Amino acid sequence: MSTDAQALTVHSDEHSPVAGLAHDTRGGISNPILGMILFICSEVMFFSGLFAAYFAVRAAAPIWPPIVPGDEALTEAYNLHAEPWFALGLTIILVISSFTCQFGVWAIRKDDRTGFIRNIGITLVLGITFLIGQVYDYLTLGFGISDGTFGTTFYTLTGFHGAHVFGGAIMLSVVLYRGLAGQFSSKHHDAVEATSLYWHFVDVVWIALFSTLYIL
Repeated sequence: MSTDAQALTVHSDEHSPVAGLAHDTRGGISNPILGMILFICSEVMFFSGLFAAYFAVRAAAPIWPPIVPGDEALTEAYNLHAEPWFALGLTIILVISSFTCQFGVWAIRKDDRTGFIRNIGITLVLGITFLIGQVYDYLTLGFGISDGTFGTTFYTLTGFHGAHVFGGAIMLSVVLYRGLAGQFSSKHHDAVEATSLYWHFVDVVWIALFSTLYIL
């Protein structure tokens, strides 16, 4: 009798909607996390190509940032090293968001749903704040994407990164919505882990961009 009950319990668990959501207890990397790692590897190659193009253009230029004869305003606008403070503020915002995102991961690993939702919500707000700040920066820089090779490379690098931040914000929104619906737990949070990996990648890329464009 007990054997039949145990068999019935196992059969019921296998067909329950929660069974397919649990972590793979055999160990290893789950498919969502592996897929995100592979995707990030492809994005590393993509941004490496953009950085290579930037440094190729910079190496070929006699003076960097370029000096535009007869246009002192544009020449001054090109000199991002003079006033990097706004971009530094955006960098701090994104770095903080990376920490809050990881705090959210640690919280859901302990079944702390309140801490998880709070930290993911803060991360999303910081990500949106970064995007708004980047748009404001574009409006006040004093040069556009068509203003020479400097403008083209700057907007290409930061624009693609901004698109990735926007994509990350969408992923965070989905994770937050699912978290509010109670779909994550200590045994089922692969989507949270995958999203955090992507957000950390976006953060690292921006640090590299800030260092390249505003410091070097």
